[in-house]
Amino acid sequence: MKLLTKKVRIGNIYIGGGEDIKIQSMTNTKTKDVEATVEQILRLESLGCEIVRVAVPDIESAKAISKIKSRIHIPLVADIHFDYKLALEAIYNGADKIRINPGNIGDERKVQEIAKEAKRYGIAIRVGANSGSLPKDILQKYKSPVPDAIVEAAIYQVKLLERFEFDNIVVSVKSSDVLTTIKSYEILSQKLSYPLHVGLTEAGTFVAGTVKSSIAIGYLLLRGIGDTIRVSLTDNPEKEVIVAKEILKSLKLRKGVKIVSCPTCARCSVDLLRIANEVENRIQNLDLDISVAIMGCAVNGPGEAKEADVGVACGIGEGIIFKKGEIVRKVKESEIVDELIKEILSLS
Repeated sequence: MKLLTKKVRIGNIYIGGGEDIKIQSMTNTKTKDVEATVEQILRLESLGCEIVRVAVPDIESAKAISKIKSRIHIPLVADIHFDYKLALEAIYNGADKIRINPGNIGDERKVQEIAKEAKRYGIAIRVGANSGSLPKDILQKYKSPVPDAIVEAAIYQVKLLERFEFDNIVVSVKSSDVLTTIKSYEILSQKLSYPLHVGLTEAGTFVAGTVKSSIAIGYLLLRGIGDTIRVSLTDNPEKEVIVAKEILKSLKLRKGVKIVSCPTCARCSVDLLRIANEVENRIQNLDLDISVAIMGCAVNGPGEAKEADVGVACGIGEGIIFKKGEIVRKVKESEIVDELIKEILSLS
């Protein structure tokens, strides 16, 4: 059962308070390069990204936010470190949320100024602790970035904002370690009622990062912990969105076409890898809650294809198309993808 958290508005959407879990990603373009950043965000939108974050390392990037915002359709978060003036400039240029680490902003007066302006403009602030950037006093207390240390750092940041009468807050407690991340969020979820941004930090390259993120995010969501997620990969941000969607679909937290396909073996006599990948690419954004089986031989093929909403069981250079458990027709290998797509779309 999902833990009920405070409902927070981010631009034209909400997170927390029982809302659907929202998918986030972050651009890797130079934010001041408006054209490149907008192009990347629009691609992320087309794949299902619902909140996007941009780095703001300088004043040009902060001022670019207004130009970017006018050309995109999802909420934009400004990622700020070290310079509180960049946070203020991002707010004035239309950022829908600010992500700060109060510990590296400087004295509390600067954090107070950010909170005051964020409140005036009605935008949210995400605070949170990462295992790689904990305050020195907390590291000295715990000796290493253990979950209790990460949670203590995050709660300090929350209490600081609350002291400045700001409570439009989202919180994260991330580590690059799966078990540390899981434990940190479990502890934090019992101590605060603010919506939680869930994910690993520096999860790694595509394969390792996907595996680690799926374990940590999937486990936490099954426990009802998490209101928005980001899969952090050393790769194209578009892959972050694709993996995040698959995590949510696998947990039945998001509609979408779910593909069942066999790993292939010596019995397979078609190019199943090509067929499966082509189908996956073409159904990526369909809002259909159905299953599609793409099977390479007669061992499990007919059974899986019958169980799926749409399926194919392949033979030598051909495939038998199934729909809702019934055989529809036999087609040549070259026709399998188009015929599967046709049957999938007929269910929309």
